[in-house]
Amino acid sequence: MWVKLCCLLLYFLALFVLARVFEAVAWYESGFLATQLVDPVALSFRKLRTILECRGLGYSGLPEKKDVRELVEKSGDLMEGELYSALKEEEASESVSSTNFSGEMHFYELVEDTKDGIWLVQVIANDRSPLVGKVHWEKMVKKVSRFGIRTGTFNCSSDPRYCRRRGWLKSTLIMSVPQTSTSKGKVMLKEYSGRKIEVEHIFKWITAHAASRIKTIYNSEHLKEEWNKSDQYRVKIYLFANLDQPPAFFSALSVKFTGRVEFIFVNVENWDNKSYMAEIGIYKTPSYILRTPEGIYRYGNNTGEFISLRAMDSFLRSLQPEVNDLFVLSLVLVNLMAWMDLFITQGATIKRFVVLISTLGTYNSLLIISWLPVLGFLQLPYLDSFYEYSLKLFRYSNTTTLASWVRADWMFYSSHPALFLSTYLGHGLLIDYFEKKRRRHNNTDEVNANNLEWLSSLWDWYTSYLFHPIASFQHFPFDSDWDEDPDLFLERLAFPDLWLHPLIPTDYIKNLPMWRFKCLGVHSDEEMLETFQDSESDSDSENKELYSSEKEVSEDDELNTSQRRGEEPRCSAETCSCANKYCHREPYERKARSYGSYGTAGDTEPDWSAWPSEMLHCTECVVCLENFANGCLLMGLPCGHVFHQNCIVMWLAGGRHCCPVCRWASYKKKQPYTHPQPLSNDTPS
Repeated sequence: MWVKLCCLLLYFLALFVLARVFEAVAWYESGFLATQLVDPVALSFRKLRTILECRGLGYSGLPEKKDVRELVEKSGDLMEGELYSALKEEEASESVSSTNFSGEMHFYELVEDTKDGIWLVQVIANDRSPLVGKVHWEKMVKKVSRFGIRTGTFNCSSDPRYCRRRGWLKSTLIMSVPQTSTSKGKVMLKEYSGRKIEVEHIFKWITAHAASRIKTIYNSEHLKEEWNKSDQYRVKIYLFANLDQPPAFFSALSVKFTGRVEFIFVNVENWDNKSYMAEIGIYKTPSYILRTPEGIYRYGNNTGEFISLRAMDSFLRSLQPEVNDLFVLSLVLVNLMAWMDLFITQGATIKRFVVLISTLGTYNSLLIISWLPVLGFLQLPYLDSFYEYSLKLFRYSNTTTLASWVRADWMFYSSHPALFLSTYLGHGLLIDYFEKKRRRHNNTDEVNANNLEWLSSLWDWYTSYLFHPIASFQHFPFDSDWDEDPDLFLERLAFPDLWLHPLIPTDYIKNLPMWRFKCLGVHSDEEMLETFQDSESDSDSENKELYSSEKEVSEDDELNTSQRRGEEPRCSAETCSCANKYCHREPYERKARSYGSYGTAGDTEPDWSAWPSEMLHCTECVVCLENFANGCLLMGLPCGHVFHQNCIVMWLAGGRHCCPVCRWASYKKKQPYTHPQPLSNDTPS
């Protein structure tokens, strides 16, 4: 997870650097930056009209270019970035969809139950033609959709009873606007009563009703009273301008941020005394001033702060976010981080997508589960101070220059999704290249595995765990009520030796007991090395005599020791089947070596106290037929038989998951062997 998070942060850093490169290239080619102001006098009439349409100001009745230019200047400063965005949006001319309501419930769910948006609905009465024609309606939909106003059509033929109850006996236009200034308040429906059925007149009617929700100040006394008043709103945004009504984007934002931000329009058209404006720091109009408990912020001075709906919406969301905004942001970040797994995972293509789907499901589930207690935590009544401090932190951090750059980059990349996706893909391919290069020397099979091989291994893994759920136990030994396991008998019936054996995972091997073989009174390593060198220089006949004598002495000592203790011989059939089978072979049947004699020499004895209590005592490995040397690593199986660690691991990894002696399954538990206690020779008196 941390690797994917670091990759995602590295990707965001690359996007930030790439945006600065684009700005430098644009400045080199055109000689201006996006934050530079544009003189409206140098613009054509078409560009001026495009700016007014994006800001939501009506220009009908203004035939002269001079009047249009003055209206642009009154609404706010124009930057190069805003002009570029407006022209690009006009050239795109994307078709905007409009909702067709199927009945009363559909209309109520989308229009009357939506508390934070504006709807424009065309009602078509029974056997009547629509009020606005198809061509004009498409223009209307495109015009109002720039300001977040949703549109729809309600045909009374689908629900005539609802139309009669509403009084919609003729075709008309209906506009829904939140009635109160509180979040999730009531919605009021207004019907268009104008005579002129034109796009500009209908748009004026919409903007007039939306602007009526904004508090308007017409004199300095009212401004002084409002400026010094403290109420429920912690954040207020003021528009000081010489306009009849605020722009449509300003009114649309007041509806969208209902209950979070208060929008106030200060009309300075007929003001004679502007001294109080100078006292509060307002020296020019138009000005967009953000008033917060931390101070005053002038909107439009930093990068990306354009006079448009999209730019101001991004700015206000960063200052006064909703819980839903934070959830959507976390959802986007988590999914971007999860998609990094497609490039980090190496191997077959199908493996990559399987891992990706698993990661997406896991991350999204964890995100939703983690958000549930957070939502419950925020509902507690004692967390108002915590909520206020969190918003204060947001306001402090998002009014910095770095935050304005981030917002500008977000708007740039969201308006160019192809560039965003291509950079993400390129970043992922770079990660894939370096990850493949790093793993090539470690695991060549994993990197070069094809789809068929990986699917085969996946199926093997699935079937092995499906049919052998207890094959990989955790710690050996362990106690359980299932002492007599019926699975062993069922497996023998279902999978006889003549059939294919089921695949068993080998992860249980690492849980098998391991220890070092030690001898009591053994010689030092230097003496062993010297003896080994001397034995190598001897003849073959001398070696045979040495081995025979050592064997006889060892067997005699063992027998005498066992008889003195009242025990059976250590490698008898009752105690160690491996010793019974292999320890009494003739000398020519063994692959004896000189260092093996030190583990079984007559003058030494194994240190059985280092052995696990459930292991059988033995001094020879039946896999390699060699004695246990002092210091060698041993491994025991659940049945109690002991072998060299390397020998038994190679035996089990080769697919033979059973004991080489008794054929008990190496992954099945068994009652531990208990060594018999020596009988006392003392007779009671």
